Amino acid sequence: MGLLAQLFTWWNGETIATRFYTWRKGKRVGEDAQGNVFYQNADGSRRWVIYNGYSEASRVAPEWHGWLHHTWQEPPTARPFARKPWEKPHQANLTGTDAAYRPPGSILGQPRPPAADYEAWSPE
Repeated sequence: MGLLAQLFTWWNGETIATRFYTWRKGKRVGEDAQGNVFYQNADGSRRWVIYNGYSEASRVAPEWHGWLHHTWQEPPTARPFARKPWEKPHQANLTGTDAAYRPPGSILGQPRPPAADYEAWSPE
C-alpha cells in the first residue's frame, strides 16, 4: 500500500497512526481465519483489529467480536469458542452484492404474485 493511501484512508487497512500506536502499545493476541489480526494494550483495557484488506466490521467472526467488545475476557486463542451444531459458519455482510437477500416483491427481487382476493379500485 502506498504512503499516501496509508496517510489518508482508513478503509483499506491501517493508517500510519494506527500502525505507530500498534507498534508502540499493541500486544498481538491472535488472528482469525480471514487474516484479521487482533491486538490489545498492556492492561487489556483497549482492544482493536487490523483488517486484512478493506475495513468491514461484519468480517469479524462472532468469537472475536465478543472479545473485542469485552463480552468475555479470554480471547478465542486461549479458550476456544463453543459452537452449537446448528450454527452456520460466519459470513460477511452481503448487502449491496449480488448475493444479498431480495424478498419477493422488492424492486430487485422476484415479482410478487398478484393477490387473488384483492381488486384495485378505479374511479368511474
